[in-house]
Amino acid sequence: MATDLLADPEELAEWLGVDASDTKLLAALRAASRRFRGAVRHPVTLIEDDEVIIDGNGSESLLLPAAPVLDVSLVEVDGEELVAGTDYSWSADGYLRRLGGRVWPATLRSVRVINSHGYETVPEDIQGAVLDQARAIYAIQPGVQQKTVGAQSVTFGVQAATGVTAQWTEAVERHQLNRGDRP
Repeated sequence: MATDLLADPEELAEWLGVDASDTKLLAALRAASRRFRGAVRHPVTLIEDDEVIIDGNGSESLLLPAAPVLDVSLVEVDGEELVAGTDYSWSADGYLRRLGGRVWPATLRSVRVINSHGYETVPEDIQGAVLDQARAIYAIQPGVQQKTVGAQSVTFGVQAATGVTAQWTEAVERHQLNRGDRP
């Protein structure tokens, strides 16, 4: 499975009855994968040794911009390296916490972190939601508002192009970061 895709093209091909190399199928799967990543606000798939610069917030906890966090190999504040277990601790949910009653500085771009995060194998609920969305995207004919063949008529409106299933909503809620605390 390509790393930019959050679901298997072969599985989508089975649903659609087309070849897994079909360009429209792959485009729909890429679009659904991008849409999911945008909705949850992180890459989802495994990224090792990712460097991020974070604004300090003056509190004892910071939230890293991806999850699940698998490892934190470096934390620096204004160029000074901190010691894990003494100066800070971290969680799989992406929290960095200062220890010993200390807080992060309340300055922009003051905290540098190198961490590994994401899923080596995409969770099944994400795969299912992305497959559902890709099937819907594949079926939509862009720019068509109404199509009539004989006595049958089909209309594709804005809702058909942007709607989501309950499965999608649940998967996004379960894997989403920064729920309302950042733009």
